[in-house]
Amino acid sequence: METVYKLWPELNWIEDEELRHKTAEVWKSALEKSVLDADDLQRIPFTLKAGAALNVSFMAHKRCVVHIARESGLKMKSFFGDTLPVDMDILISGAILADVGKLFEYELDENGNAIQGNYGRFIRHPFSGVSLAEAHGLPPEVCHIIAAHAAEGDLIKRSVEAYVVHHADFMTYLPFKERL
Repeated sequence: METVYKLWPELNWIEDEELRHKTAEVWKSALEKSVLDADDLQRIPFTLKAGAALNVSFMAHKRCVVHIARESGLKMKSFFGDTLPVDMDILISGAILADVGKLFEYELDENGNAIQGNYGRFIRHPFSGVSLAEAHGLPPEVCHIIAAHAAEGDLIKRSVEAYVVHHADFMTYLPFKERL
């Protein structure tokens, strides 16, 4: 579990001890089942669409999303109060777990470069992420964020927290996509 907390010091922002523990357990399980290890996450690109052309690691992108989501949630609470409630623990847990399923999409080629694996060709990370989160007893509000953070979420009504994570994720992806 030490490895997970090294990857994700932001876990400590989750005040609910049980939710924090379950969120960390999902990452622990994903790392155990994946061909990727914690060091790989610090060096592989955050999206396979750019490959080596994009010098932003998976963890740099993911942690940035969590920080933006948290700050956005705090600002929304500050400006809107109870008019638009934001559950910060659910928001942070969902942001941390949004891309956990990507650990099953990637494989490493003979040179150690991340490539899309067979599993990833058939099952996108929102689906595998929800499955893993449910297996660890994460509440439906967190699973909803995982499911709705990517384009698949465009087909459903998102919660406030899911909107925040979705936009934090896309605002840290689309500017890079436009440069490729």
